[in-house]
Amino acid sequence: MLSLPDREHRSAAHLGRNSLGQVPVLELDDGTTISETIAICRYLDELHPDPPLFGDNAKQRAMVDMWTRRIDIQIGEPTKMFWRHAHPATAALIEQHKVFGESNRTVLARAMQWLDTDLTDDRSFLTGDKFTIADIAAVTVIDFAALIGLDPVAGNPAVEAWHARVSSRPSVSSEPFN
Repeated sequence: MLSLPDREHRSAAHLGRNSLGQVPVLELDDGTTISETIAICRYLDELHPDPPLFGDNAKQRAMVDMWTRRIDIQIGEPTKMFWRHAHPATAALIEQHKVFGESNRTVLARAMQWLDTDLTDDRSFLTGDKFTIADIAAVTVIDFAALIGLDPVAGNPAVEAWHARVSSRPSVSSEPFN
């Protein structure tokens, strides 16, 4: 376990595991390291495929990949840009461009309206009736957005219903980041 506030992710030892100095990193028994959350989850899903979080046929896997990318691009990117360029916690770490950072509030709001419209059908989860890594990616970034002062769920009733459904699962914490 690394201490990010102590910048242990920038240590020589960690940079040897991930040259970008980012987390998470999974180190296998043979010394192989896998970084990037979705890549780690895909590896673990292959080892423990029941239930399959990435789908169990070509169509399901394609839908999971599609939704995971949509969430990353449409919701994750503006959230990350706000975090990096407008949040006070990152001000000492990078040169912030506050106007750009703040502009991502609007970008995120539009993305959440798109998601809300898309979720107005009868499906329980992003890809249909099965909980997948796409739902995990979405609830994680939406909860992070809320944690940093954005309000991604407000005014989006279909997203709110989906979020409540996903958050009520035992595998998803009811209090993010605890």
